[in-house]
Amino acid sequence: MPKSCIADSGALVALLDPREEHHRWARETFARQPGPWFTCEAALTEAFFLSHELHAHTLDKLLRQGHLRIGLNLADELLQVLDLRAKYANVPMSLADACLVRMSETLPDPIVVTTDADFKSYRRHSRQVVPCLLP
Repeated sequence: MPKSCIADSGALVALLDPREEHHRWARETFARQPGPWFTCEAALTEAFFLSHELHAHTLDKLLRQGHLRIGLNLADELLQVLDLRAKYANVPMSLADACLVRMSETLPDPIVVTTDADFKSYRRHSRQVVPCLLP
């Protein structure tokens, strides 16, 4: 079992909103992952933007209670994150995706929980597949 669960915005929105297509998958997948879960500020921004107010309050609660934590300081990792965005400019790679890939390089034994199939093409440390769970 992975030690570090990294949550992407789409997976968080699916977890919180029962009307989302992948809600059941997200609920079952996150239930099997050890906590706390990690994410980045860019993914949180996306998740808050995509969430209805009720679900955004639940996201607030996950953060306040420490179930979901920020696992990357963008100021410290900025050059590596920008390098990833440049490498995958043809995809194109969002800032959130670049941050999550970078987190997969820095956190121990990571798994990215995502609904974004682009993670299948991203590589960590240039050549390694990013371990991820997709619906």
